[in-house]
Order: sequence, then structure tokens, then C-alpha cells
Amino acid sequence: MNSFFGEDKNNKINFMNEFIDKLKFDQNGLIPAIAQDVESGEVLMMAWMSAESLQLTIASGYATYFSRSRNSLWKKGDTSGHLQKIVSVKADCDFDCILLSVNQVGVACHTGAKNCFFNKIL
Repeated sequence: MNSFFGEDKNNKINFMNEFIDKLKFDQNGLIPAIAQDVESGEVLMMAWMSAESLQLTIASGYATYFSRSRNSLWKKGDTSGHLQKIVSVKADCDFDCILLSVNQVGVACHTGAKNCFFNKIL
């Protein structure tokens, strides 16, 4: 299993916790997370993360989100095999949104589409 923690585990855990402490989670303890393909720059999807799902994402190297409808954690691709391998995790300037750069295995959208943004408005 690929892990962020590696050899210098205590320093990395402290860094991760300091990063998470800066984030502005909403009243439900969630923050929006955008997954972007690291190669193409394509925006793949948006989902919600809790502090716990972000910790799991960083520790495992694979995207784990929080499902509001199921009120539980879910590792992207656990049932479909369409995993998101994390390349980087960043916060925006206000620390109220997360950007995940990922290597997408398979498709990102639960509908079977390559990404979730196919409903063109304009």
C-alpha cells in the first residue's frame, strides 16, 4: 500500500493535522473536494470530504470521500474499480475547498461517464 507517512511518520502526521486544522469545514463537518486529472487537467468530479476521509485519503494514497446520502465514508472505486490515485492535495486560498490531483483509473462518474460535468448549460 502506498502511504504518505513513510519513514518520518510523526512529522508527516503533525503536518497533516496542521493542514487539516486550517481547513474551514461546514456546519456538518464537510468540505467540497474537486478531483482533477493530473495529466489532462480535466475536472472529473466534486464530492464532499470530512476530516476523517481526508486523513484516510492522505494515508492510503487513494481518494476517500464522505457520502451525505449514506452518511458514511466511501473509497472512490471500492466497488467499481475506478480508483483515484492521489498525486497531490491542495487547499484553495480561503481553505474552504480541496483540490485533488489524481490519476483516474477508469471513469470518474457513477453514471459511467468520463467525468461528472457533461450537463452543458451554456
